Amino acid sequence: MPHTPRLYVPAITPFGPDLAVDHTRLVAHSRLLLDDGADGLAPFGTTSEATSMSVEERTAALEALVAGGIAPGRLIPGTGCAALPDTIRLTRHALALGVKGALMLPPFYYKGVPEDGVFAAYARTIEAAGPGLRLYLYHIPQMSGVPITLSLIARLVEAFPGVVAGLKDSSGNWENTAAVIAAFPAIEVFSASESLLPRNVAAGGAGCISATANVNARGIARLIRAIGTDDEAAALADAGRIRAAFEAMPVIPAVKAAIALRLGDPAYATTRPPLAALAPAHAATLEAAAALCFPAAPQSAGGARA
Repeated sequence: MPHTPRLYVPAITPFGPDLAVDHTRLVAHSRLLLDDGADGLAPFGTTSEATSMSVEERTAALEALVAGGIAPGRLIPGTGCAALPDTIRLTRHALALGVKGALMLPPFYYKGVPEDGVFAAYARTIEAAGPGLRLYLYHIPQMSGVPITLSLIARLVEAFPGVVAGLKDSSGNWENTAAVIAAFPAIEVFSASESLLPRNVAAGGAGCISATANVNARGIARLIRAIGTDDEAAALADAGRIRAAFEAMPVIPAVKAAIALRLGDPAYATTRPPLAALAPAHAATLEAAAALCFPAAPQSAGGARA
């Protein structure tokens, strides 16, 4: 089943000086991403520092996005937590707001758990969420330590027809992404790197959910439009150059610092512990990377020092 390729951005979470979630900046940045060409947002995942946020903070932030004019149908918020009741609460809340779907990590604290346990966690959440849930599985084994296997997907698809809507593959393993697309052509499979977009689309995937889309939504949207045209190679090279520049630094602090430079607003560079702000040693690398994305942006926000 062919899917129209789309870009969803795992939007960063701005924090205030007291490390509280800054709803005003969250909404402003999210609206800017959509203006830059993103099809939608996938907030409250890894890039959003969601595992460093409480359930109350995440529900309030999602409500702020909707109240700020972000259409719920353009949102796939992360709802997966280590504790099953938290996952259920976040998923129910997101569903009640009318979101496109919920992007759900497996319970991730215990490692080496049996597939039956992971299946049970998803099954309990699906049953508790009730009708209308569109579940997007979140495969990021290098962080979670709990993989989303082909056999697990098959069990969920069989047990809950029509509920599993897609998967985000953040493993970086193209062979795994291709195997999921081939085995489950009806679901939307997103790559986490824009460098894989042409292969994703050619195989029947659904597009991209990439951290660096926070700073290059325009370029990645251009790449999606360029697939199959004479501009594809150039668009892929440009997007790959920007991604590589940010991968040369701690990605989340670097992305937030670059946004601070773009907007001339150092507050955007704030991270919540355990993440640390980008070190001053990266200042030159950051400014060069930001210049690739935002050639006309202010360069005096002190993003690398915030």
